[in-house]
Amino acid sequence: MAGKPVLHYLELRGRMEAIRWLLAAAGVEFEERFLTTRDDLARLRNDGSLMFQQVPMVEIDGMKLVQTRAILNYIASKYSLYGKDMKERALIDMYSEGMADLDEIVLFYPYIPSEEKQARLATIKDKARNRYFPAYEKVLKSHGQDYLVGNRLSKADIYVVQMLYHVEELDTSVMDSFPLLKALRTRVSNLPTVKKFLEPGSQRKPFDDAKCVETSDKVFS
Repeated sequence: MAGKPVLHYLELRGRMEAIRWLLAAAGVEFEERFLTTRDDLARLRNDGSLMFQQVPMVEIDGMKLVQTRAILNYIASKYSLYGKDMKERALIDMYSEGMADLDEIVLFYPYIPSEEKQARLATIKDKARNRYFPAYEKVLKSHGQDYLVGNRLSKADIYVVQMLYHVEELDTSVMDSFPLLKALRTRVSNLPTVKKFLEPGSQRKPFDDAKCVETSDKVFS
């Protein structure tokens, strides 16, 4: 019997958080091995575990997978969260890639200087309200189904809901004009596996600017 996936990353959200969400939604238990010093990262690099010298890295099914999107795609395929055919998969990829663009902006928010945070937050809210969230709202309205693609839960739903939570942590009003996205968030959040992941004490990582900077400095500086 295969062991649990092992996630190698820092003890913060970063690029690993979407992977944690997807595994949790699939009901897959996983272990985490946190990098806390530069030596921890050096060991992974020196033993050949990191193909491109970067984390995140996930050990799964005898592989050491790197590159966030490749990892997400493998997990989605393995646990039937990737649609039923090529057309659905293309849509799932398109919706996921769109949200990944917003994710990149949010991901680096903790690391920018304090005097720039207000401007960065304004950018995040503008892009969320005027570019990304309306697009997903339109998709949901166009077919009237519970999920974005094929009326089945997919990695796109998980990725979008994850980002809804992240952006709302920055501004609770950002979702006010998107009732269908709110309903999607509620629907996904009430799935037993996701509900468990959202409970205190789970492997979901908190939003903590100071810890992000401190932890990253110890490993990458």
